[in-house]
Amino acid sequence: MAKKSSVEKNEHRRKLVKSYAGRRSRLKALVSNKELPIEERFAAVLKLAELPRNSAKVRIRNRCEITGRPRAYYRKMKMSRIALRELGSQGQIPGLVKSSW
Repeated sequence: MAKKSSVEKNEHRRKLVKSYAGRRSRLKALVSNKELPIEERFAAVLKLAELPRNSAKVRIRNRCEITGRPRAYYRKMKMSRIALRELGSQGQIPGLVKSSW
């Protein structure tokens, strides 16, 4: 099991991303608009820099929903390889055939 603080920190980041998503996308649109004067675009860059760093989507770490493990994460299943293997051995994942020889 991952540290509780790491999992909670990641959840806090998810909330921040959700709350700042609209503002961030509007500012990014202004920055990338080549028709605006350079002063306006630069002001938008400065406003974007003032937003919390953890409100950027790239700061979110994919973690296993069962154990919180950050590595060896399968996006389709939303879990780590270890949790997938355990649930597969117990027969709790439909369509997964686990063989050992």
